[in-house]
Parts: sequence; C-alpha cells; structure tokens
Amino acid sequence: MKTLRFTSLIVCALLVLPAAAQDVLIQGGTVLTVTNGTLTGTDVLIRDGRIARIGTGLEAPEGVDVVDASGKYVMPGIIDAHSHIALTSVNEGTSPVTAEVRMEDVVDPYDLGIYRALAGGVTAAHLMHGSANVIGGQNETIKLRWGITDPDGVRFEGAPRTIKFALGENPTRVHGLRGASGGGRPAIRPASRMGVEAVLRETFEAGKRYMEAQDAYEAERRRNPRAVPPVYNQRLETMAEILRGEILVHCHSYRADEILMLMRVLKDYGVDKITFQHANEAFKVAPELAEFGAYASVFSDWWSYKFEVYYSTAYNAAILTRNGVTTSVNSDSGNLIRHLYHEAAKAQRYGGLSDDEALALITINPAIQLGIEERVGSIEVGKDGDIAVFDAHPLSIYATPLMTFVDGVRYFDRAMDVDDMRLEVNVTTDPSDERTEAERHTHGHSHSPHN
Repeated sequence: MKTLRFTSLIVCALLVLPAAAQDVLIQGGTVLTVTNGTLTGTDVLIRDGRIARIGTGLEAPEGVDVVDASGKYVMPGIIDAHSHIALTSVNEGTSPVTAEVRMEDVVDPYDLGIYRALAGGVTAAHLMHGSANVIGGQNETIKLRWGITDPDGVRFEGAPRTIKFALGENPTRVHGLRGASGGGRPAIRPASRMGVEAVLRETFEAGKRYMEAQDAYEAERRRNPRAVPPVYNQRLETMAEILRGEILVHCHSYRADEILMLMRVLKDYGVDKITFQHANEAFKVAPELAEFGAYASVFSDWWSYKFEVYYSTAYNAAILTRNGVTTSVNSDSGNLIRHLYHEAAKAQRYGGLSDDEALALITINPAIQLGIEERVGSIEVGKDGDIAVFDAHPLSIYATPLMTFVDGVRYFDRAMDVDDMRLEVNVTTDPSDERTEAERHTHGHSHSPHN
C-alpha cells in the first residue's frame, strides 16, 4: 500500500459526498457465507446496499457495476469487537464510575486507521472507552465509511448501545494507587479487587433505586398529573438503562476469579448480557460462561505483557468455542486490526477449528456480541452489503485482501490504492449538486486535522 501523504490541515469540509448505498454484482467467486457453508463459482448481487441475491449465472441489472471474483474468495466484512481507532479520546479517568460519557462524542472520521482497517477487510468496529474505570463510558459501533466527514455518518445505525466495564489492575492502579504517585491526590476506591466488586455493587444499587423511583413516578403520574419526577442524574440514568437491558455490557477482564465475580454481581441484579473482553483465563471457566450465556472476545495469542495476564493459552478461543461460548477474536490495536484474518487463522492452527468456526470469530460472532447479527456477519440475502474479497482463502498465510465493500460501496481496492482513496470512492452523486466531477475532487491529497 502506498503511503498516504498529508500536506495540510483541514480548514473546511472535504468535498466528498457521503457515500450512499450502492449496487454491485460480485461474480464467480468462492463465497464463504460463514453460516451456510461455502459456495463455489457463486455470484452476490447487492442492491441499495443490501444483499439482494446469491446464486450462479446472475445477470447484472442495467447500471450495476460488475466485479469479476473468479478465482477469488468472498467473505463477510470483518468486525472488530474491541477497537480504539477513530477516537480523539479514550479514557475519562477522573472517577471510578463515568457511565455518563460517550465515545460517540469523540469519533474522528478523518483517522487514517479507518482506511488501514479497510485494507484488512474490516467493515465495522466497536470503538470502546478505555479501562481506567470500574464502570467507564458508553462505546460506539461504526461502519468504516472512509471519506465521510461527519462523525454521525460513520455510526452503525440501529446498533445497540454498549458500555465498558473494567476489572483488575487497571482501575485499581488508576484510582487506588494514584495518591502514591507523589501528586498530592488522595487515593480513592478501588485499591483492590475487593474494592472493584464493592464499587460495582454500590453503583448497581444506586441505579436500581433510581430506576425504582422513576417507575414509582410513572405510576403516580397516571393518578396525579402534578406528581414530581425524581431528580435527573445522567450517570444513574445509564445504570438504569443497563438494568433494563437497553445497554449491553462489555467488560475488560483477565483472571478467572474476576470473571466469576462479575457474573455473580450481574445475576444478582438481573443483567444477563455480558461480553468479557480479553478474558485471558476464560478457558478455565468456559462451562460457567456457557451456563450464564456470557460471550468472550479474546486475543489469539497475547499474554504475559503484565502480571495479571501472566497465564493464558493459545487454545483459549478453541476451548471456549468447544464449550458453546460465542467467542470472537479482537485486535485492541490500530495495527493488528488489519490482520484479524491472520488472528482467526492462529486460532484454527492451535485449536483445530473448522474454517467456518475460525471465520466466525471475526464475523458472525462479534456481530452477535454487538447485537448487529441481523445486519452483518454473514453473507445472506437481506443483510448489509459489507463484503471483503481476497486473492486466496482468508485463513491462508498467503491471503491478501483485494477489495472491501461497505453497504455495497467499494471503499478499498488494492488495484486502485491511490494516495487518497476518498477521491476514488464510487458514490451516488447528489442530483442537486451542479458541480462537475472534477470540481468535486479538487481538494488535493488526503488531509487530517491530527497530522
């Protein structure tokens, strides 16, 4: 891939129109549906950004672009369940609980990491708050629509809201030990794993009382129009939404004991949706995770990079899968995100997973964990046209991503990898825009306000 050149700061909006849903016919490829087996010599027709037909010998309707995928492999767009690309901030570390902050407020659509991820076949990413807090901020799921300048334009419309929790040394180091740094600030709870559980229970209890007060007010309001509502609290409002099942919990965790602890806490408060992120020791408690219905999003072979992550195994993903735990492999890295197909291949190499099981780790399984499996994660009629095309089987060490489509729009094409792919995105022209094609593309090379 050529190196992108940044010659100046953005001083006005880029003259790139938002990419509308597109039509394309991908012909003759080996289609890895993930959920319905492998189809050889098969066509995939995308209309208005959705998969309209899958079959052989499909004819392209008038005006529909055709991509020859003969001898190539077509798979669902890869989904990263744990990413921090395209964010201008990650941690709000001022309190053990910051449930009120939202990553959607700091999404940076200019981040070059979006394009790099597209170059690895990634089409969606779960942008997470950091792990400085026991209960951190609300995450944001995006589609990698490179070239859209409005942060709202990359949002995954309709994706359920999620929130970041964190266990272990990260929150205890940030809060419990901060007074020992010589900065003059007093240490605050949590300073231990016991303190982490106490913060969780206290905050859930406060959220429960807040929710009960809201419910009591709604009941009273039916009888008395002058009933006084409880004082609004943004943090507790978020906790109430978690208790109601409106926000999904994703929790930074490593050790088996803390994984069991959080499941006990969630069970006590009636919360049944949880994805454990990292979960290096999850293989030790795989049956318990399966019984609870918890999910796990793990590294393929990262561990021993700090004390609490000293122990793990490259068989983690396979053991969890064999025990019926919906498992994904994530990157947590702006670089590794474009190699997630290699990470899935590692899980297959170590654990003997089938092709579909290994590919599910980076497609349908993260989609399930994010609550977007009805839209993405497999190649099925009616799903979004999020597709990656490879020159070899994606689980081969020799495979290279050739094209990446989001909503049917070709956002990455290795054969057209110019200095600024935003100039080449085949978008639907706004009929009200009277500029010529050349005039729309006069903004020069790629720009970024952060480089």
